[in-house]
Amino acid sequence: MLADSFYSLLIYGAVTVALIGGLLMAAWWLGAKRRSAAKGSPFESGVFPSGSARLAWPVPFYLVAIFFIIFDVETAFIFTWAVAWDLLGPVGLMQITVFIVLLTAGLVWLWLKGGLDWGPAKSSDQGSGTGDRETRKAFGSP
Repeated sequence: MLADSFYSLLIYGAVTVALIGGLLMAAWWLGAKRRSAAKGSPFESGVFPSGSARLAWPVPFYLVAIFFIIFDVETAFIFTWAVAWDLLGPVGLMQITVFIVLLTAGLVWLWLKGGLDWGPAKSSDQGSGTGDRETRKAFGSP
């Protein structure tokens, strides 16, 4: 019985590999082999590119995306707990409480480290009306 299942799986795999290989070979053999500059240029929605596709994105965008993914997954865990809260009893309540406390501690640590700051760094003389270091440097003041 087990040998029959193995052989049928082996035959299925061999047929799959042969079919994929045959289709790739047919596409290579039947396909056009002419290269042109137009084929190498990107074309999207009827608009030709006007510049480089390599744009510099500020780091805070990546940080916000990573924080969103982390907290989104944690929210999914909390929702699954909420669906079964009556089955888990006090032990489940204690576990989710510890989980939420750890999340909150991580968020506070992230906040204190400056991970949620979006903009130029605050300088010590911000309240004096002289602005931050980059602004003073841009306008030539000491």
